[in-house]
Amino acid sequence: MTYLTWNTASVIVVMVLGATVGETLISAAMNRVGDLDLIRKQQGLAAAILAVIRSPLLLGGIVCMAISFFALLTALSGADLSFVAPATNSLTFIATAVSAKVFLKENVDRRRWLAALFVAAGVFLLAR
Repeated sequence: MTYLTWNTASVIVVMVLGATVGETLISAAMNRVGDLDLIRKQQGLAAAILAVIRSPLLLGGIVCMAISFFALLTALSGADLSFVAPATNSLTFIATAVSAKVFLKENVDRRRWLAALFVAAGVFLLAR
């Protein structure tokens, strides 16, 4: 089976974007909701559950993660798991680091950027 076709590459891009946006939205939602243990202690378990499921950011994140999952299924129908899994996981790692820095204003240290560089090099070698 050929490893990288335009169709497979485009589906991998959709998967990586879906996972990155989904994880970013879910993280932003949980940051806005706050400490669930504190909510549970003060208002009960039902209030903690409601605080989570009422978040539009969380629902958007879940939709994006679902898109990513179905893109994974599509990618696996056109390429080997031994290529798709490392490529998508590593590219998602890189995209998530960028998203965390840009959108969530997280401190991404030099070690993570260096790791992302090595991951990108590994993906490049896999695609050859």
